[in-house]
Parts: sequence; C-alpha cells; structure tokens
Amino acid sequence: MKTEKTTRVRSVTADICLNGLLVALVLAATMFINIRLPISVNGGLIHLGNVPLVAAAIVFGRRKGAIAGAFGMGLFDLLSGWTLWAPFTFVVRGAMGWVIGKISETRGGKSFVANLLAVTVGGAIMVAGYYVTEVILYGNFVAPVTSIPGNLIQVLTALVIGLPLSTALKKTGIV
Repeated sequence: MKTEKTTRVRSVTADICLNGLLVALVLAATMFINIRLPISVNGGLIHLGNVPLVAAAIVFGRRKGAIAGAFGMGLFDLLSGWTLWAPFTFVVRGAMGWVIGKISETRGGKSFVANLLAVTVGGAIMVAGYYVTEVILYGNFVAPVTSIPGNLIQVLTALVIGLPLSTALKKTGIV
C-alpha cells in the first residue's frame, strides 16, 4: 500500500533524476559536439548544447530548462578551461532556459508559434547576455561584436533542431 509520503519521496527522487539527466544531456552536447571559432576575441565556440536546453525548457518547463542550461553549460565551462566564464554562463543560460520554458508554458508547450517565440526571445537573452559578459571581461564594447555571429548560429541551430525535437517529444506523450 502506497502512502502519501512514499509517493512524494518517489516524485522527488524522479524529479532529481530527471534534472540530472537533463543537465548531463546539455553538458554532453556542449562538450562533445562543438567547433571552436577563430574569429572572435576569445576564440568563440559553437556547440549543440542549446538543443537539449531548448527541449528541456519546452517539454518540462521553465524550472527544468533553467536548471539544465545553468548547470549543464556552467559545468562545461568549469571542466573545459573556460572557468572565468562559468558564473556568467550560469546566469545567462539559466535565464535563457527559464524564459523559453515560461513562454512555452503559455500554450502548454504545444504551440509552434509560442515555442518559436520562446526560443527567439531566449536566444536574444543569450546573445545580449554574452555580449555584456564580454564587455565586462574584455573592457570594451567593440571586441564582443565578433562573438555575435557564432551566438546567432547557436540560436538558429536550436531553432532548426531543438524546436522540432521538442514538438515531437510533446506529441508522443512519452514525457
């Protein structure tokens, strides 16, 4: 016989496991599927970490999207030599995941238009957040402009791959 406490413990345990899985997916996609760019001040990086971030936010909502983005990409920075960037990434990617999830939730994550708007606004937060980060780190307003094209490619990739993926996952009813 299940008690309310047993059900709650299982629910919390499942929630922790799902958060861990989503963080691991974002970390792995960022760490192992990336291209360093020679065009910007810091070298720049294009990766597929935004795809599971977008899917997590749209399929599971703002909280899980924020956790997946902040911890997954923050851990990437800590583990791959971009340590100075980790606190900024934590905030920028957490905000990105939160906003995508929040906008997507307005239509239950099933509206293509709402999800498109969500990823677009979340992407704008990412581009602006990293621009401000580079202004802080490099001390000028011009050098960070060179990172914008790479960041826009990441947003476009999240739209092209992450949006259909999350739409398909929502339609299957598996999650």
